Amino acid sequence: MALKYKLETDIEIKAPADKFYNIFRSQMHLIPNVSSDKIQGVQVHEGDWETMGSVKHWNYTLDGNALSLKETVEAIDVENKSITYNTVDGEVMKHYKSLKCGVQVSAKDEGSLVKWIIEYEKLNEKIPAPDAYLDLAAKVTKDVEAHLVKA
Repeated sequence: MALKYKLETDIEIKAPADKFYNIFRSQMHLIPNVSSDKIQGVQVHEGDWETMGSVKHWNYTLDGNALSLKETVEAIDVENKSITYNTVDGEVMKHYKSLKCGVQVSAKDEGSLVKWIIEYEKLNEKIPAPDAYLDLAAKVTKDVEAHLVKA
């Protein structure tokens, strides 16, 4: 029996969609500067900041624990302002067979709507949902928004 699931959240922000999307598309190196209590570092491991297939290594804090992961950029849709990342290594993979994270940004009359989607497959039914990762994405979204609105 497959243990595949999906989590989603929508977050309204005041920052323009293009600017927010560009942070996650090609300027991820800025995220540790604007969300340093959550993200301590991100480096390109293979490729570059904005090409599909590139691998990035993240250092982050979740529930008070210092963790790391590697992800690949799986899909980029510039027209729809969406990106999908696939986790390939890290502590999170001790619990999940697969974990993909997607972000899509839509312009609104005032600001934007950011949709985060986490698709995952548990290694067994006792593993909890990765709600903390969705919460982390929401908190980083608010930090990036604050940075963009202030700028």
